Formats: sequence, C-alpha cells, structure tokens
Amino acid sequence: MSRALLRSVLELRSAPVSRLVVPFLRPSTITTPPTPLPAAATSSPPLSRRLFNTTAQHVEPLAQQDLPPTDPITAALTGAALPRTHPTRSPTAPRVLPTAPTTPLPTTPLSPSVVALLPALAAQPGHYISVHIHGRPYLVTQGDSIRLPFRMPGVVPGDVLRLDRASVLGSRDLTLRGAPHVDPRLFECRAVVTGTEAEPERVMVKKKRRCRRAKHVRSQHRYTMLRVCELRVCAEAVEQQA
Repeated sequence: MSRALLRSVLELRSAPVSRLVVPFLRPSTITTPPTPLPAAATSSPPLSRRLFNTTAQHVEPLAQQDLPPTDPITAALTGAALPRTHPTRSPTAPRVLPTAPTTPLPTTPLSPSVVALLPALAAQPGHYISVHIHGRPYLVTQGDSIRLPFRMPGVVPGDVLRLDRASVLGSRDLTLRGAPHVDPRLFECRAVVTGTEAEPERVMVKKKRRCRRAKHVRSQHRYTMLRVCELRVCAEAVEQQA
C-alpha cells in the first residue's frame, strides 16, 4: 500500500460523521431535530384538534339607517335600491277543452213545396236521417249507435253533439232530399258520446327476402262511439217564415 493511499484511509477514519454526506441523498430528505417550543405555546391544543365552534361568532347589529327602505318614495329620495321581491305564481287555471264554432243558420226563404209538406212530415212517426260526420254519411234513426272510424279529439263521454249536416230526412211515406244538404232549420239531431271502443290487436310481420329476422308490428286503434239521442222535424220553421 502506498503512503498516499494509507493517509487518505486514516483521514476518513478520523473525520466526524457530519462531514460524511451520501451524495445520492437530497437535502430535503435530511431530518433535523425539532426545536424546543416555549412554555406558552405548549399549553394550547394543536391546530389539528381545534374546532370551528370553539370561538363565538361576532355579528354586528344593523342600525336603523342601514336597513333598505321599503317605501318607493323614500327609496327615490335617498337613492337606495328597493329589496328584490320574488313574484308569486298564481294557481293554474283548469284546462278548457276547445269548442267547435257554431255555424250560422241560413236566412234564405224556404221553398213552397217544403212549406207545404213539412207539417205532414213532422206528423208522421219513425223519422230517419242521413247525417254527415267529417264527410261520411251515416243513415240512422233515434236510438242508433255510430262507431266513427277515428278517435274524435276534444270530447269526453257524456258530451252532447249537435249534428247539423244531413243530406236526407224522411219517414215511411215522405222523403226530403237536400241539394246537397238539408236546411239545418228543418231538423234537430243530437248524439251523445258514449265512450271509445278498441279493435282487436293486429300483428303485422315484416320480413325481407334472404333475411331470417322478422319484425312484428302491433297496432290497436280506438274509435269514438256515439248514440243518437234526439231526432225531430222542426215544423215551427214554417210558422216563423209565415
């Protein structure tokens, strides 16, 4: 062993421990001994154990002049803003179903043949009428039921409908035909809505060629039911014209 190497080994053995710092350790990893705290600081509880409710909340009372004015005249004189008030919602009104517009009665005079034969038609029993509902004719008499081919909107069971469009009005011996419709002043026909009727459920199978998957489409339509509750011939129309 050379003399220089032996001298370096002896210096390393005699050197204090504080000088031997490992080169790959960072300065942040070196722990330092804690410094002693004064006696006043050690008596208080640690910060982690303190609670927010240990101290009483101090709220300063508002003076009378600090309150916002509620009078609009005072607010306009002082230049202060009125407190914001939230509008209260009014109770919702019940839903009103739309009503069909009433058709005005014609004012043209009746023909002489109608004036002569209408009292005889009104005196006979068993009247029948061919009423038109949405362009479809229905030959009915009093007490008959009508199943419309659709579901009529805006009606509920118990509503009474005035049917004022007809093409034929007659009895066993007399028949009054309109051109194209009978004057609505000559008759009164009313029907009451009895409810809705559902048809049997239909299943349509949709399948394409060379494809195993089949699609089943189910449909079930509903129809409005009516019952003719009143049918009479208005013979007083002739008296009013006379």
